[in-house]
Amino acid sequence: MASKHEVKRYRANLSDELHSAALYETLAKVERDDTRKQVYSDLAKSERDHAQVWADKLRANGIQPKGTGQAVKTRLMKALVRVFGAGFVLPTLAAAEYADRNKYRGQPDAGRMSADEHHHAAVVQTLAHGGGDPDTSQGARIAAAESWHKGVSSGNDLRAAVLGANDGLVSNFCLIMGVAGAGTGNKAILLTGLAGLIAGACSMALGEWLSVTNARELASTQIAKEAEELEMSPEAEEHELALIYRAKGLDAVEAKRVASQMMRDKDKALDTLTREELGLDPAELGGNPWSAAGVSFCLFSVGAIFPVMPFLWTHGLNAIVQCIVLSTLALASIGVFTSLFNGRGAGFSAMRQVVIGLIAAGFTFGIGKLLGVSIS
Repeated sequence: MASKHEVKRYRANLSDELHSAALYETLAKVERDDTRKQVYSDLAKSERDHAQVWADKLRANGIQPKGTGQAVKTRLMKALVRVFGAGFVLPTLAAAEYADRNKYRGQPDAGRMSADEHHHAAVVQTLAHGGGDPDTSQGARIAAAESWHKGVSSGNDLRAAVLGANDGLVSNFCLIMGVAGAGTGNKAILLTGLAGLIAGACSMALGEWLSVTNARELASTQIAKEAEELEMSPEAEEHELALIYRAKGLDAVEAKRVASQMMRDKDKALDTLTREELGLDPAELGGNPWSAAGVSFCLFSVGAIFPVMPFLWTHGLNAIVQCIVLSTLALASIGVFTSLFNGRGAGFSAMRQVVIGLIAAGFTFGIGKLLGVSIS
């Protein structure tokens, strides 16, 4: 008979595999491209096969597997796939697969599942980068995995959306509680909350606009210098191209031949040097600063409006209580969303978010109380 620790491991593995299988099946249903649809279906089947292994181990120990994998996190991700499409959740899913690729290392009863998880991670990373056929070659998968790994820390659309709303919620919640603690009237609290929403959203938007604009300007300057070097010292740039291809695994003769051929088309040579040497995508250059600013403004406002709302229809202690309740629910919701990319359970993430948010709000309320008494 398996020990309690082993049974717990079997259950955790089963839950993870059912979660992944459900997501891949949903992605297969919404995907229109036949090649990608087949890839998702294959991944789902593989995850179901893995789940069956752990379910059988539980049954062998007299334990009937419970649950269908439809946990809160699973249902939420499936809903996001259906509403926003595969592209919105793929970076998050790819990050999760990359983080879990070694989860079966050290589990002797996992068989080939560890190798399968590595393969799954590389395939999903390729899909997240827009790859058409992720099974073309092992080298292509490795290259995609490496380029994805470089960008994991920069986040993705889902992560940015959640954190942007969280900034607005926590900052305005604390601001309102601080003013309420000082004993200010309902009208002043409402005006403070709305001012905090507008000021914070504008600040976030401006900061995002400056960040993206500066990144684009720096990228453009670097590309212009690279183009100038191609014209002024083509031999040196050809040598750099040869070194790049050697680093990718070509021998010296073949790398030199490819670099020489590439230099016949200066535009292609510049594109390759920009991507490989500078690490920049010439088509993107960091994104559109105006759309980035607009999204930041909206996301911050969405989070910041929750603490303000009760003061629109009530006042006094009742408004403060409703503000706390509404903000707590919003904090819990954000915590559930953060569980999609932090690897923790939805319940744990929600509770942690609520506790931290309430502590911050309580602290500012206390400071406001002290200042109110002192000033009065």
